[in-house]
Amino acid sequence: MDTRSRTIPTDHPVLAPQPVARPATNPFRALDYRKEAAIARFTSGLSPASLSLAFADWFIHLASAPGKRAELASLWAANAGRINDYLLHGLAGDTTRMLAAPTPADHRFRADAWQTEPFKLWSQMFLLTEQWWSCATHDVPGATQHHEAVVGFGARQLLDMASPGNSPFSNPEVVQRTQATLGGNLLQGACNMLEDARRQANGEPAAGVDQFKVGVALAVTPGKVVFRNRLIELIQYSPTTEKVYAEPILIVPAWIMKYYILDLSPHNSLIRFLVSQGHTVFCISWRNVDADDRELSLEDYRRLGVMAALDTISEIVPDQKIHATGYCLGGTLLSIAAAAMAGAGDERLASVSLLAAQTDFTEPGELQLFIDDSEVYFIESMMWSKGYLDASQMSGAFQMLESNDLVWSHVIHDYMLGDRTPMFDLMAWDADSTRMPYRMHSEYLRQLFLGNDLAASRYCVDARPISLRNIRVPMFVVGTERDHIAPWRSVYKIHYLSSTDITFVLTSGGHNAGIVSEPGHANRQFRIEYAAGADLRVGPDEWIAAVEPRDGSWWLAWTDWLAGRGAGELVAPPHMGPATQELADLVDAPGTYVLQD
Repeated sequence: MDTRSRTIPTDHPVLAPQPVARPATNPFRALDYRKEAAIARFTSGLSPASLSLAFADWFIHLASAPGKRAELASLWAANAGRINDYLLHGLAGDTTRMLAAPTPADHRFRADAWQTEPFKLWSQMFLLTEQWWSCATHDVPGATQHHEAVVGFGARQLLDMASPGNSPFSNPEVVQRTQATLGGNLLQGACNMLEDARRQANGEPAAGVDQFKVGVALAVTPGKVVFRNRLIELIQYSPTTEKVYAEPILIVPAWIMKYYILDLSPHNSLIRFLVSQGHTVFCISWRNVDADDRELSLEDYRRLGVMAALDTISEIVPDQKIHATGYCLGGTLLSIAAAAMAGAGDERLASVSLLAAQTDFTEPGELQLFIDDSEVYFIESMMWSKGYLDASQMSGAFQMLESNDLVWSHVIHDYMLGDRTPMFDLMAWDADSTRMPYRMHSEYLRQLFLGNDLAASRYCVDARPISLRNIRVPMFVVGTERDHIAPWRSVYKIHYLSSTDITFVLTSGGHNAGIVSEPGHANRQFRIEYAAGADLRVGPDEWIAAVEPRDGSWWLAWTDWLAGRGAGELVAPPHMGPATQELADLVDAPGTYVLQD
């Protein structure tokens, strides 16, 4: 099959629907899907059934555990005594006492205004309440760990709503601003809230996004679209050096996001940086699918995405191996493709780099709160009527994972203090959501997330199971310290699934900011360690204890690694696009697919 074909016939073997049961052919199942999809409009994509099962499991086991209840009663009594002691010492003039200490990542009550009474007492009592509920929702004898986590998550959301920082009457910073402006901050905050509501109702982007237009302010690294099919545009970037490394780089971004997170502003574009270092860079830009693409499968993404891109690059840069790089879901897809290529004897890859990408989903972090059989069925119902899942349909659930940073800080800053959170490139990119086809996303959730088929060597390509252990090329793997989407300990598990040489990097920052970590960015650190394929594998905690952090950007370490592992000699830049194609016929980067709403 020629994956490079410019036109995709309707009987294309990859795109043809497979003989699997669909609810449309079963009116009873269709009724169930319609009902779930209707409920989803009011629940931010969270399954009420899943939440109810979790709460019932936790409550039943807590009610039948007298020891746990006695522990909670004892803790409540101890906290009451501490509060009484705090008040007595406060009356005596001792203001240095603390009831509870916030976690290092909790900055809600660190401002000086919170150190005055009664605000200090309110914040301290609130932190004690949080700690009590954390104890109440963990280590309940007999309760399922997943259900405990879900109940703990729910309790955290309710507590966040009741936080003294989230009320204009109990937040000292808001009280002081209100007094200073005679209420002007609240009036301006109301205007900000009305503007945001209007923009959301009209489907307009957030305030300030229009300053960051794709192709004007973002994704401006010069290049050409050298290939296009139904699913991807492949961008080849123009060289900026007289000589380039002979072996090119292919970047496979996630399809749940627009590719240009790796080509943001000129100063923090990873793609521009690689080009400036003498690399020939190709990048996939995924098409934003619609209802007609509901039957696109995960296998289609491999063939029409990764493999089609590799075929095109091999035509442009013949007889050269390729350094393949995958980010987030793109890294998971790349690992599937690399394992399938290894099993089939396809030796076109020179190395594999995985950036914040999971290959084992047994510990996916807080995302597992939203992924169980009930929740997957609920998500499938949401996708069923439209044929796709819009990222905005799950945005509420994902925001609640970091509600203090993503929700309540915005409420306080924009609506109570009356200021506008300044827009920047990463925020503008985050607002540019994409869609995922029904079949592909269902397969991803069921086979990879629930079944963990890839790690267990059960995932099949061309009716044959593939194994990550067959990958023999060196790997460069990056995890980020504060990643709640692909936790670094989960990313680290590639050590147990592969027997090749692995260079592992742990960088400061989160899932996005840790990857967009350009040289010169202040306060950035990373740890790096090489492990040969024959070396004994150590656990992540042992690894981090043994590896010292370094200041700076991991980008420089990566380009050094590429240069030292077969990036090839320096040669004249290759032709832009296939040699048979005229340069004038090629579309300029960033192409057309990235501009689709």
